[in-house]
Amino acid sequence: MPAPAATTRLSIDLGALAANWRLMRDLSGNARCGAAVKADGYGTGAAQAAPRLAREGCRDFFVADANEGASLRPLLPDARIFILNGVFDGSFALTLAHDLIPIINSPDQAAFWRNNAGDRAYALHVDTGMNRMGLTPEQAVAHSQSGGPAPCLVMSHFACADDSAHPLNAEQIRIFQGLRPCFAGVEASLANSAGIHLGSAAHHDMTRPGIALYGGEPVSGVPNRMAPVVTAEARVLVIRHARAGETVSYGASHRFSRDSRIAVCGVGYADGFHRSGSGSGVPLRSAVPQGAFGAFNGTRVPVIGKITMDLTMFDVTDVPEDCVNAGDWVELLGPTITLEEAATAAGTISYELLTSLGQRHARTYVD
Repeated sequence: MPAPAATTRLSIDLGALAANWRLMRDLSGNARCGAAVKADGYGTGAAQAAPRLAREGCRDFFVADANEGASLRPLLPDARIFILNGVFDGSFALTLAHDLIPIINSPDQAAFWRNNAGDRAYALHVDTGMNRMGLTPEQAVAHSQSGGPAPCLVMSHFACADDSAHPLNAEQIRIFQGLRPCFAGVEASLANSAGIHLGSAAHHDMTRPGIALYGGEPVSGVPNRMAPVVTAEARVLVIRHARAGETVSYGASHRFSRDSRIAVCGVGYADGFHRSGSGSGVPLRSAVPQGAFGAFNGTRVPVIGKITMDLTMFDVTDVPEDCVNAGDWVELLGPTITLEEAATAAGTISYELLTSLGQRHARTYVD
């Protein structure tokens, strides 16, 4: 959407993205640091995020499918681009044409690649406890003994690394380390953003941070050291006045206890501002009592009533009248409203919040 007509806008700080990658690189010790840029760079724009990370020194990128990889290849001519979903007949030609590296996730994918790709590079995913993608350890051992070309990378994925005390972390490390002798000389990767914080036993040859690069909290309950990358704002369309006893938005779920001022802003769930974050009238409020907030110049203002498709109402009664007017912008996410706070209010996680950002935001990239 052209910026002058937009009622929502995003500012994406590529300098903060680069700083977060450098921190993940330093925390990775002797391991090389890659980057997950799937889902359009976690909603930030992979076409901008990935080249910025490449300029910082990143050489290994992870995307979900061959379409994502193909779109990045012209921007990353010298990088290794890994395809997390692997390969199948429909993606094979695109994978070869753009020199992508599929991550083989099953014996069937392994057989398909061996029968069709010759000695082209591939990675092998071993499931060590996630029960999602990857060969079982027994299948991985059999693969290593099959006589075919060795993978360029063997990897697994933590299930619970955001909880550093979870016993499955140590079990996954043990299983993965036990498999490494079967792949002598092959690079190994286990640690995601949270896994990097588990220490050197989790690092191996390469780490692959994701959410931490984009400002998300990698480890639950630990102060977040990552710089915020995304600032989201919505335009104030009108200021309304409501009397005590009146209601607001669909379902009349919020009744004013005082005479109030309402900032009606041009953002809604079509823009990724989740309806579940409504101030009232949604099931989540019985479990997480406080709904979403916005902020004007650092002053928090609550969402009132239900968030609608295109509009959200904020109670600005406690903001001086000359400090909020039609045409001003309310912060939805940024220096005042953290990614984790916004996600908690909507009953979700930072990953979903970022990747569900809608298409109507006017985007600005700063560095």
